Amino acid sequence: MKPITIGKLRGLQQISSKRGTFTALALDHRQNLRKANSAFVDNAELSRFKLDITKALAHRATSVLLDPEVAAAQAIAKGAIPSNVGLVVAVESTGYTGDATARQAQIIPGWNVEKAKRMGASAIKLLVYYHPDSPTAKEIEDFTSKIAEDCTKHDLVLMLEPLSYSLDESKKLSSEEKRYVVVESARRLTALNVDILKAEFPLDLNEIDETKWMNACKEISSASTVPWILLSAAVEYETFLQQVTVACNAGASGIAVGRAVWKEAVHMMGDDRLEFLRTIARQRISRLTSLCHALAKPYTDFFQAEAPFDWYKTY
Repeated sequence: MKPITIGKLRGLQQISSKRGTFTALALDHRQNLRKANSAFVDNAELSRFKLDITKALAHRATSVLLDPEVAAAQAIAKGAIPSNVGLVVAVESTGYTGDATARQAQIIPGWNVEKAKRMGASAIKLLVYYHPDSPTAKEIEDFTSKIAEDCTKHDLVLMLEPLSYSLDESKKLSSEEKRYVVVESARRLTALNVDILKAEFPLDLNEIDETKWMNACKEISSASTVPWILLSAAVEYETFLQQVTVACNAGASGIAVGRAVWKEAVHMMGDDRLEFLRTIARQRISRLTSLCHALAKPYTDFFQAEAPFDWYKTY
């Protein structure tokens, strides 16, 4: 068991189920949504879309993950986030800088961890593009450590999302290469005062052997020193359902799910969108939340806090 501060423990409590499992409704997408629907070039339209989803689905999740540019403050102002659902706010700019095989990250200009804490976030999410053998690997590790220091200073939960990529621009990672990158990322990055790891499924979608799925997910559990949750990466809902079952049985603590639940709504408007969200999408998120609640490993298996009666004097 790792010691954890009171503030971070409270943040974990706010973004998890009563059992200590995570179902984060992911809505921090920006550029990929603007590319998918030209109407979303307008900030008001993109914000409306995210708030429609938040209002329809957030109460079936344990937290909602939003960006500060068009959604997080707006969702609070409109009362779209239920009081018993945690708020996770992204801090990174969309995309990456640098070469495709040596990717770099940056914080949204004008935004930082301290502001996320002040606005009432329970946690922040940091996405980094990471390959352990990239020439920028050390730079990404240092960048992550700096954000982790800020989170420690403000006693705010850090959810880290490392995304893998190939060091050869001409081809994607093979299934075994992806397994190596995802597992090694868990090993190296969770040692940097991260609180939750938001991990990719560690194999290629063409890999259908569920025994390999289980073994690869168990490797993440062994490598990570903190709770890890599975991201959906825009796979089809039924595929993600299978992945979640395997991952949770292998030691995952839950999920962060976005497009696997709501992607059809991207091309819907008005009543059609709302009807889809209230029916099919709501059924999907409800089923996933129930699955995680039943099978996932609670964060309380990782962390514990001490609260002596004079704790506040040195806090």
